[in-house]
Amino acid sequence: MTQPIGIELVRRGLITQQDIEKAIEYQRVHRNKKLGEILHILNICDETMLIEAIGEILGEKGIILTQNDINIRMEDYISIDVLRQNKAIPFDIENGRIKVCFADTTNKRTVDVIRLLLINKGLIMDKYITFEDNIDKILLAFDGRATDKIEISGNITGLIDSIIKTAIERRASDIHFEPLEDSMRIRFRIDGELYTITNIEKEKQSQIIGRLKAISNMHQEKQESQDGRILLYPDYNIRVSSQKNVYGEKFVLRLLKKNANVKSLYDLGFPRDEELVKQSFNKKNSITIMAAPTGEGKTTTLYGVVNYLNKPQINITTIEDPVEIRIPGLNQIEVDAKTNFVDSLRTVLRQDPDIILLGEIRDNQTAEIALQAGQTGHYVLSTIHTINSIEVITRLRKMGISNYDIASTLATSVSQRLVRKICPNCARPREFTMEEMNIIREIGRKYGQEYDFSGKTTFDAVGCEKCNNSGYYERIAIFEVLIIDDEIRELIAGDASTIKIKEQAMKTTYKPLVIDGINKVLRGITTLDELNRKLILF
Repeated sequence: MTQPIGIELVRRGLITQQDIEKAIEYQRVHRNKKLGEILHILNICDETMLIEAIGEILGEKGIILTQNDINIRMEDYISIDVLRQNKAIPFDIENGRIKVCFADTTNKRTVDVIRLLLINKGLIMDKYITFEDNIDKILLAFDGRATDKIEISGNITGLIDSIIKTAIERRASDIHFEPLEDSMRIRFRIDGELYTITNIEKEKQSQIIGRLKAISNMHQEKQESQDGRILLYPDYNIRVSSQKNVYGEKFVLRLLKKNANVKSLYDLGFPRDEELVKQSFNKKNSITIMAAPTGEGKTTTLYGVVNYLNKPQINITTIEDPVEIRIPGLNQIEVDAKTNFVDSLRTVLRQDPDIILLGEIRDNQTAEIALQAGQTGHYVLSTIHTINSIEVITRLRKMGISNYDIASTLATSVSQRLVRKICPNCARPREFTMEEMNIIREIGRKYGQEYDFSGKTTFDAVGCEKCNNSGYYERIAIFEVLIIDDEIRELIAGDASTIKIKEQAMKTTYKPLVIDGINKVLRGITTLDELNRKLILF
């Protein structure tokens, strides 16, 4: 069944009915591609005539954008990651009007995102339309600073070495080697966000996979999921994971610096309140649990706690999978295929520890022995996967831990999220808009907080070479801390709901994540947009 745009293109004599049928056949396999894009991919007719005709049909201006058409620094107006997400490129400006080219002007949400960002800068947007691969090529060229450092044309050994070294230089935590239909995509995760660095021709895919397996000590012939390690880089322990997908084997490399400095709790973002730190972590005969989803910095914060508590007269032992940072003076144990957290913890309890850092509570057995350790004179620090500090109680209950054991042993639960910090190199200060102030005040009212905006400024995330054109550089944690006092302990023992527990917690020093987040927005550390991206506030 032909689409209206196809009928109109046939009527104009640009294509034939047979061309439409070819495009529809292509679309059956590539369902996410629009008809106009497919006609361009199949090179049915002149691309300039095609996009101009599509533009006229949609009531837009259709153009083929080139580097020579871009007369402004795109990142001065909108961060590159936002442009990439919305398939848009600003390319010229005159008299307060800015020209922006989209891959899809019919997507109202995408267009509105860009329009509102530009309105905030006092600019009126004029829409243009082009092909999606036109947008992708220009943004890929923009990433050329990284790609130029990667020796794509060299041998496979040099190529992979170049990719890894570039990732280290750009502060990436992970490298993704992703087989696609017609290429292999390389992406870096930097400050929690994925950036496409380059696409390598499909012909090199099998050689890349072979080399990655060789240097990470994986079985060459095996295509099922595997785990390995790369030990070729002196300062890094690189964990490797492979997973087969429909286009080949995908590899993810986690870059762990061996001798990274342990940051203080305050540098990590913990509230600068010495009394709160003492109440939260200076414990005995109990357990403190860090709660957050995967990748939100729980283990890093536990290292900060251990660093705070570490003294020559205290015996501290850690059980980790893997040991991410080696800390002088600590006994650090790495779980492997032959051991697990439970067996390692049982052994450690015979080693006269004062403080035990247990990497993660994953199941009932681990939870039970961790709480037993806390009940028998030790201070246990661990992590759990849940959404906030109060839900730690629910998670332990679901693991089969009794209300009595939770109430008698849990001393503190801490939840956190990582938000990106505004880049100090390119941040553009401005006053808070009325809409932003209203959002913050409304959240404050909900939790009994008042905010004064006099003398306060926020920032636009502009983007520069230092921050990978994102407008943000490095991350900081926002926290909520639940200290289990006598009233909360009694509620837990009585099987009270988390709603009741939260009502009581709000009468104490407890404040939810969003409050610490807003405090960091008001201090100019991050932005309301970034906080919303993480917590979905509006």
